[in-house]
Amino acid sequence: MNTSTHTLTLMASKERTFDFLSRVENLPKWATLFCQRLNRDAEGRHKVITPQGEIFFRIDGDSRTGVIDMYGGPTEASLAHWPTRVISLGDNESIFIFTALQYPGISDSDFAAQCQGLEREFPHIKAQVESAL
Repeated sequence: MNTSTHTLTLMASKERTFDFLSRVENLPKWATLFCQRLNRDAEGRHKVITPQGEIFFRIDGDSRTGVIDMYGGPTEASLAHWPTRVISLGDNESIFIFTALQYPGISDSDFAAQCQGLEREFPHIKAQVESAL
């Protein structure tokens, strides 16, 4: 399985960065290419409308470690995993680390496009997290 790790340095505390990225309701604010719309079904599960269609989506976070695990897929039994982490670089600086995984059935060109899309989302994260409260 191929992987590709992407990093973004932010002029914001680990706590602020984690708080923003670990909330699924913030997904449409930064993942504008991936998340065309965020919905909740009758059971309270989140679903994302992506350019490829609707998927289940959830985020599990641990503020102590800074780990933010993102999961998405066509069914709850077949969710892809995108591991991320926020690390403190000082009082008002942090780094967001996102590892993309090339799952079976994803072509090299589609994986490269996904990674390029992620890089294009990073300025949205920066703008949201670094903006004044």
